[in-house]
Amino acid sequence: MKKLFKLLLMAIVVALLASCGTSTPTETDPVETTPTETTPAETDTEPTVGEDDMYLITDLGTIDDKSFNQGSYEGLNRYAQEVGLSAAKYLRPQGEGDQVYKAAIDQAVQAGAKVIVTPGFLFQAAVYDAQTQYPDVKFIAVDFEPANADFEVNVADNTVSLLYREEQSGFLAGYAAVKDGFTKLGFMGGMAVPAVINFGYGYLSGAEYAAKELGVDVEVKYHYTGVFEPKPEIQTLAASWYNDGTEIIFSCGGGIWSSIDSAAKQAEGKYLIGVDSDQMGDSELIVTSAMKALQQSVYDAAKAAFEDDWKGGETLRYGADQNGVSLSPDFSRFNEFTEADYDAIFDKLATDADGILDTIYTMADSVDGDGLSLKEVMAELTFEKVTVEIFE
Repeated sequence: MKKLFKLLLMAIVVALLASCGTSTPTETDPVETTPTETTPAETDTEPTVGEDDMYLITDLGTIDDKSFNQGSYEGLNRYAQEVGLSAAKYLRPQGEGDQVYKAAIDQAVQAGAKVIVTPGFLFQAAVYDAQTQYPDVKFIAVDFEPANADFEVNVADNTVSLLYREEQSGFLAGYAAVKDGFTKLGFMGGMAVPAVINFGYGYLSGAEYAAKELGVDVEVKYHYTGVFEPKPEIQTLAASWYNDGTEIIFSCGGGIWSSIDSAAKQAEGKYLIGVDSDQMGDSELIVTSAMKALQQSVYDAAKAAFEDDWKGGETLRYGADQNGVSLSPDFSRFNEFTEADYDAIFDKLATDADGILDTIYTMADSVDGDGLSLKEVMAELTFEKVTVEIFE
Protein backbone atom coordinates (compact mmCIF):
# COMPACT_ATOMS: atom_id res chain seq x y z
CA MET A 1 0.00 0.00 0.00
CA LYS A 2 1.48 3.26 -1.06
CA LYS A 3 2.04 6.03 1.44
CA LEU A 4 1.03 9.43 0.14
CA PHE A 5 -0.05 10.19 3.71
CA LYS A 6 3.41 11.16 4.91
CA LEU A 7 4.12 13.30 1.86
CA LEU A 8 0.93 15.30 2.23
CA LEU A 9 1.37 15.75 5.97
CA MET A 10 4.88 17.10 5.60
CA ALA A 11 3.82 19.58 2.94
CA ILE A 12 0.91 20.88 4.98
CA VAL A 13 2.80 21.12 8.27
CA VAL A 14 5.78 22.90 6.73
CA ALA A 15 3.55 25.38 4.92
CA LEU A 16 1.49 26.20 7.97
CA LEU A 17 4.42 26.56 10.33
CA ALA A 18 6.39 28.67 7.89
CA SER A 19 3.60 31.17 7.40
CA CYS A 20 1.80 31.15 10.69
CA GLY A 21 3.87 29.46 13.34
CA THR A 22 4.46 32.64 15.31
CA SER A 23 0.83 33.70 15.43
CA THR A 24 -1.00 34.01 18.73
CA PRO A 25 -4.45 32.66 19.56
CA THR A 26 -7.43 34.86 20.09
CA GLU A 27 -7.44 36.69 23.41
CA THR A 28 -11.21 37.14 23.46
CA ASP A 29 -13.48 35.12 25.66
CA PRO A 30 -14.99 31.95 24.18
CA VAL A 31 -18.04 32.73 22.10
CA GLU A 32 -21.41 31.35 23.11
CA THR A 33 -23.53 30.44 20.11
CA THR A 34 -27.09 29.27 19.80
CA PRO A 35 -27.26 26.34 17.36
CA THR A 36 -29.90 26.03 14.69
CA GLU A 37 -32.90 23.74 14.89
CA THR A 38 -32.33 22.66 18.49
CA THR A 39 -34.01 23.69 21.72
CA PRO A 40 -32.79 23.29 25.31
CA ALA A 41 -34.05 20.16 27.01
CA GLU A 42 -36.45 20.69 29.87
CA THR A 43 -35.05 19.61 33.21
CA ASP A 44 -36.04 19.95 36.87
CA THR A 45 -32.51 19.40 38.13
CA GLU A 46 -29.30 21.38 38.04
CA PRO A 47 -27.11 20.54 35.04
CA THR A 48 -24.49 17.90 35.73
CA VAL A 49 -22.10 19.72 33.41
CA GLY A 50 -20.76 23.22 34.07
CA GLU A 51 -20.87 26.11 31.59
CA ASP A 52 -17.11 25.89 30.99
CA ASP A 53 -16.82 22.11 30.96
CA MET A 54 -17.01 21.59 27.20
CA TYR A 55 -15.37 23.46 24.34
CA LEU A 56 -15.02 23.11 20.61
CA ILE A 57 -12.00 24.69 18.92
CA THR A 58 -12.00 25.33 15.18
CA ASP A 59 -8.95 25.41 12.93
CA LEU A 60 -9.47 27.38 9.73
CA GLY A 61 -13.24 27.61 9.80
CA THR A 62 -16.14 28.79 11.91
CA ILE A 63 -19.07 27.07 13.58
CA ASP A 64 -21.43 28.59 11.03
CA ASP A 65 -19.57 27.31 7.95
CA LYS A 66 -22.62 25.25 6.93
CA SER A 67 -20.30 22.26 6.78
CA PHE A 68 -17.68 20.42 8.83
CA ASN A 69 -17.19 22.69 11.84
CA GLN A 70 -20.87 23.50 12.14
CA GLY A 71 -21.84 19.83 12.06
CA SER A 72 -19.33 19.05 14.80
CA TYR A 73 -20.45 21.98 16.93
CA GLU A 74 -24.12 21.08 16.58
CA GLY A 75 -23.36 17.63 17.97
CA LEU A 76 -21.59 19.08 21.02
CA ASN A 77 -24.23 21.77 21.46
CA ARG A 78 -26.99 19.20 21.32
CA TYR A 79 -25.51 17.46 24.34
CA ALA A 80 -24.87 20.78 26.11
CA GLN A 81 -28.52 21.72 25.83
CA GLU A 82 -29.61 18.24 26.79
CA VAL A 83 -27.92 18.67 30.18
CA GLY A 84 -29.37 22.14 30.66
CA LEU A 85 -26.67 24.49 29.39
CA SER A 86 -27.51 27.46 27.20
CA ALA A 87 -24.90 26.49 24.60
CA ALA A 88 -21.55 24.77 24.22
CA LYS A 89 -18.61 27.17 24.08
CA TYR A 90 -16.07 27.42 21.32
CA LEU A 91 -12.80 29.10 20.43
CA ARG A 92 -11.56 30.20 17.04
CA PRO A 93 -7.80 30.82 17.02
CA GLN A 94 -6.60 33.92 15.20
CA GLY A 95 -3.94 32.34 13.09
CA GLU A 96 -2.76 28.96 11.94
CA GLY A 97 -0.13 26.41 12.88
CA ASP A 98 0.55 23.85 15.60
CA GLN A 99 1.63 26.44 18.18
CA VAL A 100 -1.51 28.48 17.65
CA TYR A 101 -3.81 25.47 17.95
CA LYS A 102 -1.99 24.21 21.04
CA ALA A 103 -2.30 27.66 22.65
CA ALA A 104 -6.05 27.60 22.01
CA ILE A 105 -6.26 24.24 23.76
CA ASP A 106 -4.30 25.71 26.68
CA GLN A 107 -6.78 28.57 26.85
CA ALA A 108 -9.75 26.20 26.95
CA VAL A 109 -8.15 24.11 29.70
CA GLN A 110 -7.39 27.21 31.74
CA ALA A 111 -11.04 28.21 31.40
CA GLY A 112 -12.04 24.89 32.96
CA ALA A 113 -12.69 22.62 29.99
CA LYS A 114 -13.07 18.95 30.83
CA VAL A 115 -13.93 17.85 27.29
CA ILE A 116 -12.47 19.49 24.17
CA VAL A 117 -13.64 18.76 20.63
CA THR A 118 -11.08 19.48 17.90
CA PRO A 119 -12.47 19.07 14.37
CA GLY A 120 -9.94 18.75 11.62
CA PHE A 121 -6.70 17.14 10.57
CA LEU A 122 -4.71 20.30 11.34
CA PHE A 123 -5.07 19.60 15.08
CA GLN A 124 -3.06 16.40 14.76
CA ALA A 125 0.17 17.61 16.40
CA ALA A 126 -1.47 19.94 18.92
CA VAL A 127 -3.69 17.21 20.35
CA TYR A 128 -0.78 14.76 20.33
CA ASP A 129 1.02 17.02 22.83
CA ALA A 130 -2.04 18.22 24.75
CA GLN A 131 -3.39 14.76 25.55
CA THR A 132 -0.17 14.03 27.46
CA GLN A 133 0.07 17.43 29.13
CA TYR A 134 -3.57 17.31 30.29
CA PRO A 135 -4.35 13.69 31.23
CA ASP A 136 -7.51 14.71 33.09
CA VAL A 137 -9.01 16.41 30.03
CA LYS A 138 -10.83 14.32 27.44
CA PHE A 139 -10.21 15.07 23.77
CA ILE A 140 -12.57 14.22 20.91
CA ALA A 141 -10.45 14.23 17.75
CA VAL A 142 -12.75 14.59 14.76
CA ASP A 143 -11.39 13.37 11.42
CA PHE A 144 -7.87 12.56 12.61
CA GLU A 145 -5.65 10.58 14.94
CA PRO A 146 -3.10 12.51 17.03
CA ALA A 147 0.44 12.22 15.65
CA ASN A 148 3.82 13.86 16.25
CA ALA A 149 6.21 15.47 13.79
CA ASP A 150 7.49 12.02 12.79
CA PHE A 151 3.89 10.99 12.01
CA GLU A 152 3.79 8.50 14.88
CA VAL A 153 0.16 8.05 15.92
CA ASN A 154 -0.89 7.91 19.57
CA VAL A 155 -4.53 7.88 20.64
CA ALA A 156 -4.12 8.22 24.40
CA ASP A 157 -6.57 6.94 27.01
CA ASN A 158 -8.04 10.43 27.37
CA THR A 159 -8.63 10.74 23.62
CA VAL A 160 -11.07 9.19 21.17
CA SER A 161 -10.62 9.61 17.42
CA LEU A 162 -13.65 9.75 15.13
CA LEU A 163 -12.88 8.81 11.53
CA TYR A 164 -15.29 8.49 8.62
CA ARG A 165 -15.30 6.54 5.36
CA GLU A 166 -15.35 9.67 3.22
CA GLU A 167 -14.61 7.62 0.13
CA GLN A 168 -17.98 5.90 0.57
CA SER A 169 -19.82 9.20 0.94
CA GLY A 170 -18.01 10.59 -2.11
CA PHE A 171 -18.85 7.39 -4.00
CA LEU A 172 -22.55 7.93 -3.31
CA ALA A 173 -22.31 11.51 -4.61
CA GLY A 174 -20.52 10.57 -7.82
CA TYR A 175 -22.81 7.62 -8.43
CA ALA A 176 -25.96 9.68 -7.89
CA ALA A 177 -24.75 12.50 -10.15
CA VAL A 178 -24.08 10.22 -13.10
CA LYS A 179 -27.24 8.16 -12.57
CA ASP A 180 -29.17 11.44 -12.63
CA GLY A 181 -27.82 12.22 -16.08
CA PHE A 182 -24.80 14.43 -15.38
CA THR A 183 -21.79 13.47 -17.49
CA LYS A 184 -19.57 16.54 -17.09
CA LEU A 185 -18.57 16.74 -13.45
CA GLY A 186 -16.20 18.80 -11.34
CA PHE A 187 -14.47 18.30 -8.01
CA MET A 188 -13.04 21.14 -5.94
CA GLY A 189 -11.44 20.09 -2.67
CA GLY A 190 -9.95 22.32 0.00
CA MET A 191 -6.51 21.25 1.16
CA ALA A 192 -5.21 17.87 0.02
CA VAL A 193 -5.66 16.29 3.45
CA PRO A 194 -6.79 12.66 3.90
CA ALA A 195 -10.52 13.32 4.33
CA VAL A 196 -10.71 15.57 1.26
CA ILE A 197 -8.61 13.21 -0.84
CA ASN A 198 -10.83 10.28 0.06
CA PHE A 199 -13.99 12.25 -0.74
CA GLY A 200 -12.55 13.05 -4.17
CA TYR A 201 -11.33 9.57 -4.99
CA GLY A 202 -14.66 8.12 -3.89
CA TYR A 203 -16.46 10.64 -6.09
CA LEU A 204 -14.49 9.49 -9.12
CA SER A 205 -15.08 5.84 -8.22
CA GLY A 206 -18.83 6.34 -7.86
CA ALA A 207 -19.01 8.14 -11.19
CA GLU A 208 -17.13 5.25 -12.80
CA TYR A 209 -19.44 2.66 -11.25
CA ALA A 210 -22.56 4.43 -12.50
CA ALA A 211 -21.05 5.13 -15.92
CA LYS A 212 -20.38 1.43 -16.40
CA GLU A 213 -23.96 0.61 -15.45
CA LEU A 214 -25.32 3.16 -17.93
CA GLY A 215 -22.74 2.67 -20.65
CA VAL A 216 -21.85 6.37 -20.83
CA ASP A 217 -18.61 8.34 -20.79
CA VAL A 218 -17.98 10.90 -18.04
CA GLU A 219 -15.57 13.84 -17.82
CA VAL A 220 -14.37 15.20 -14.46
CA LYS A 221 -12.34 18.35 -13.77
CA TYR A 222 -10.32 18.00 -10.54
CA HIS A 223 -8.66 20.64 -8.33
CA TYR A 224 -7.56 21.43 -4.75
CA THR A 225 -8.14 25.07 -3.82
CA GLY A 226 -5.66 25.11 -0.91
CA VAL A 227 -8.16 26.80 1.43
CA PHE A 228 -11.39 26.09 3.29
CA GLU A 229 -12.96 29.52 2.93
CA PRO A 230 -14.48 31.52 0.06
CA LYS A 231 -12.05 33.16 -2.37
CA PRO A 232 -12.63 35.16 -5.56
CA GLU A 233 -10.17 32.89 -7.34
CA ILE A 234 -12.36 29.87 -6.58
CA GLN A 235 -15.42 31.56 -8.03
CA THR A 236 -13.44 32.51 -11.13
CA LEU A 237 -12.22 28.96 -11.70
CA ALA A 238 -15.66 27.48 -11.06
CA ALA A 239 -17.17 29.95 -13.54
CA SER A 240 -14.64 28.92 -16.18
CA TRP A 241 -15.51 25.26 -15.60
CA TYR A 242 -19.22 25.94 -15.90
CA ASN A 243 -18.64 27.98 -19.07
CA ASP A 244 -16.61 25.08 -20.46
CA GLY A 245 -19.52 22.68 -20.02
CA THR A 246 -19.19 21.36 -16.47
CA GLU A 247 -22.69 20.68 -15.19
CA ILE A 248 -22.18 20.03 -11.49
CA ILE A 249 -19.26 20.55 -9.06
CA PHE A 250 -18.68 18.64 -5.84
CA SER A 251 -17.67 21.36 -3.35
CA CYS A 252 -15.49 19.58 -0.80
CA GLY A 253 -13.86 22.19 1.40
CA GLY A 254 -16.02 23.88 4.01
CA GLY A 255 -16.71 27.49 3.07
CA ILE A 256 -15.53 27.21 -0.55
CA TRP A 257 -19.07 26.15 -1.41
CA SER A 258 -20.25 29.77 -1.38
CA SER A 259 -17.74 30.76 -4.08
CA ILE A 260 -18.81 27.83 -6.25
CA ASP A 261 -22.47 28.60 -5.57
CA SER A 262 -21.94 32.20 -6.69
CA ALA A 263 -20.46 30.96 -9.96
CA ALA A 264 -23.35 28.55 -10.47
CA LYS A 265 -25.89 31.32 -9.90
CA GLN A 266 -24.30 33.40 -12.63
CA ALA A 267 -24.47 30.49 -15.05
CA GLU A 268 -27.59 28.76 -16.33
CA GLY A 269 -28.55 25.23 -15.40
CA LYS A 270 -25.44 24.63 -13.27
CA TYR A 271 -25.37 22.90 -9.90
CA LEU A 272 -23.18 21.77 -7.02
CA ILE A 273 -22.95 19.07 -4.37
CA GLY A 274 -22.40 19.93 -0.71
CA VAL A 275 -20.23 18.11 1.80
CA ASP A 276 -20.06 16.90 5.41
CA SER A 277 -23.48 18.23 6.52
CA ASP A 278 -26.76 18.64 4.64
CA GLN A 279 -26.29 21.91 2.76
CA MET A 280 -29.42 21.75 0.61
CA GLY A 281 -31.06 24.45 2.71
CA ASP A 282 -28.24 26.88 1.93
CA SER A 283 -28.78 27.04 -1.82
CA GLU A 284 -31.42 25.83 -4.24
CA LEU A 285 -28.59 24.84 -6.58
CA ILE A 286 -27.19 22.22 -4.17
CA VAL A 287 -28.68 18.99 -5.50
CA THR A 288 -27.50 16.86 -2.57
CA SER A 289 -24.70 16.65 0.00
CA ALA A 290 -22.12 13.93 0.61
CA MET A 291 -22.59 13.62 4.35
CA LYS A 292 -20.94 11.96 7.29
CA ALA A 293 -22.44 11.51 10.74
CA LEU A 294 -20.62 14.43 12.35
CA GLN A 295 -23.39 15.64 14.61
CA GLN A 296 -24.40 12.22 15.89
CA SER A 297 -20.87 10.90 16.41
CA VAL A 298 -19.72 14.02 18.29
CA TYR A 299 -22.89 13.98 20.39
CA ASP A 300 -22.32 10.31 21.25
CA ALA A 301 -18.67 10.93 22.18
CA ALA A 302 -19.52 13.94 24.37
CA LYS A 303 -22.29 12.04 26.12
CA ALA A 304 -19.92 9.13 26.73
CA ALA A 305 -17.28 11.48 28.14
CA PHE A 306 -19.59 12.89 30.80
CA GLU A 307 -21.61 9.75 31.52
CA ASP A 308 -18.87 7.19 32.17
CA ASP A 309 -19.02 5.37 28.85
CA TRP A 310 -15.76 6.79 27.52
CA LYS A 311 -13.99 4.82 24.79
CA GLY A 312 -10.58 6.34 25.43
CA GLY A 313 -7.64 5.16 23.38
CA GLU A 314 -9.88 4.01 20.53
CA THR A 315 -10.36 5.06 16.93
CA LEU A 316 -13.99 4.75 15.85
CA ARG A 317 -14.60 4.44 12.11
CA TYR A 318 -17.97 5.28 10.59
CA GLY A 319 -19.01 3.90 7.22
CA ALA A 320 -22.19 2.81 5.49
CA ASP A 321 -22.31 -0.32 7.63
CA GLN A 322 -22.82 1.95 10.67
CA ASN A 323 -24.93 4.58 8.91
CA GLY A 324 -21.92 6.86 9.25
CA VAL A 325 -22.10 8.21 5.69
CA SER A 326 -25.04 9.20 3.50
CA LEU A 327 -26.50 11.60 0.98
CA SER A 328 -29.08 14.24 1.89
CA PRO A 329 -32.46 12.65 2.73
CA ASP A 330 -34.27 14.97 0.28
CA PHE A 331 -34.21 13.58 -3.28
CA SER A 332 -36.54 16.18 -4.81
CA ARG A 333 -33.78 17.98 -6.75
CA PHE A 334 -32.79 14.91 -8.72
CA ASN A 335 -34.45 14.33 -12.09
CA GLU A 336 -33.79 10.61 -12.53
CA PHE A 337 -32.06 9.34 -9.39
CA THR A 338 -34.66 8.13 -6.89
CA GLU A 339 -34.69 7.28 -3.23
CA ALA A 340 -35.10 3.63 -4.23
CA ASP A 341 -31.94 3.91 -6.35
CA TYR A 342 -30.14 5.39 -3.36
CA ASP A 343 -31.32 2.68 -0.98
CA ALA A 344 -30.12 0.01 -3.39
CA ILE A 345 -26.60 1.40 -3.80
CA PHE A 346 -26.32 2.26 -0.10
CA ASP A 347 -27.23 -1.31 0.86
CA LYS A 348 -24.55 -2.59 -1.51
CA LEU A 349 -21.97 -0.44 0.27
CA ALA A 350 -23.17 -1.41 3.72
CA THR A 351 -22.94 -5.13 2.95
CA ASP A 352 -20.04 -4.96 0.46
CA ALA A 353 -22.22 -6.74 -2.07
CA ASP A 354 -20.31 -8.01 -5.11
CA GLY A 355 -17.10 -6.67 -3.57
CA ILE A 356 -18.16 -3.10 -4.33
CA LEU A 357 -15.82 -1.64 -1.69
CA ASP A 358 -12.85 -2.92 -3.69
CA THR A 359 -13.88 -0.67 -6.58
CA ILE A 360 -13.51 2.50 -4.50
CA TYR A 361 -10.14 4.25 -4.55
CA THR A 362 -8.73 5.78 -1.37
CA MET A 363 -5.66 7.86 -0.57
CA ALA A 364 -3.71 4.63 -0.11
CA ASP A 365 -3.94 4.09 -3.88
CA SER A 366 -1.97 7.26 -4.63
CA VAL A 367 1.67 7.31 -5.71
CA ASP A 368 4.19 8.22 -3.00
CA GLY A 369 7.12 10.44 -3.84
CA ASP A 370 8.63 13.86 -3.15
CA GLY A 371 8.02 16.63 -5.62
CA LEU A 372 5.37 14.85 -7.65
CA SER A 373 2.64 16.75 -9.44
CA LEU A 374 -0.99 15.96 -8.66
CA LYS A 375 -1.22 14.21 -12.01
CA GLU A 376 1.69 11.96 -11.05
CA VAL A 377 0.25 11.35 -7.58
CA MET A 378 -3.03 10.18 -9.11
CA ALA A 379 -1.39 8.19 -11.91
CA GLU A 380 -2.53 4.79 -10.65
CA LEU A 381 -6.18 5.78 -10.43
CA THR A 382 -7.35 4.26 -13.70
CA PHE A 383 -10.86 4.34 -15.12
CA GLU A 384 -12.61 2.91 -18.16
CA LYS A 385 -15.49 5.36 -18.47
CA VAL A 386 -14.25 8.42 -16.55
CA THR A 387 -11.70 10.87 -17.93
CA VAL A 388 -10.08 13.11 -15.31
CA GLU A 389 -8.65 16.53 -16.18
CA ILE A 390 -6.40 17.70 -13.34
CA PHE A 391 -5.95 21.38 -12.52
CA GLU A 392 -2.79 21.88 -10.45
